[in-house]
Amino acid sequence: MTMSIPNNDAKSRLIFALDIGDSYEEALSWVGCLKDHVGMFKVGKEAFTLYGPRIVEAIQAEGGRVFLDLKFHDIPNTVAGASEGAVRLGVGMFNLHASGGLKMMTEAVSAVKKVSDQLNRPRPILLAVTILTSLNDEDLAMLGFRQGTEEMVVLLAALASKAGIDGVVCSPKDITAVRRACGDHFLIVTPGVRGAAPVSGDDQKRTLSPREAMALGADYLVVGRPIRMAADPVREADDIVEAIADGLSRRR
Repeated sequence: MTMSIPNNDAKSRLIFALDIGDSYEEALSWVGCLKDHVGMFKVGKEAFTLYGPRIVEAIQAEGGRVFLDLKFHDIPNTVAGASEGAVRLGVGMFNLHASGGLKMMTEAVSAVKKVSDQLNRPRPILLAVTILTSLNDEDLAMLGFRQGTEEMVVLLAALASKAGIDGVVCSPKDITAVRRACGDHFLIVTPGVRGAAPVSGDDQKRTLSPREAMALGADYLVVGRPIRMAADPVREADDIVEAIADGLSRRR
């Protein structure tokens, strides 16, 4: 059975992006600082390339859950093997690119089920990345796509659902369309969440506030720089959790 999220636990829905710091020790200091204030830590390409599986194991040793954000995208056999590795690492969530195609995604789903059953542990949540939140319609046109971001997101989300993927990573601006296309039980994980204060060097183009994203139907929010760059990161994380709870109440 796939891990489920507690219905009323707003904190469990906040994922902190850990791709930060100049050292392994600095990255882990954020885990110690925020482990009681967020539900999960996202380990992406930067942290995993620098520190490898030991960063995942260190977070788990601190009692934290891990979203392994490596966005697997390769031939089906390779992605299936990488998915098995993610299960063996014990992560709570990981992802792949929906643009890798139906066969790649279905083989990843099968690999996750097989290894989870062998190890007798809950299956991690498997997500598909649709269109990166740093891209807009103009960017897609430059890449040769005839559809806009919302159309492509819905197409890829529907393909992921057909493959048995648990949910998608998508922009908060795409939540309503994905929810309409894929139903209430399809998970939506939303990066590109921003508060009122501007974020220096921001490359996110399709954003909403935490309260807005949750009210629209997001299940998890991924937040990095707004917490990391705050004068009081713990207070900022707690404020976002409060906004998540308010957004959930508005949705219900």
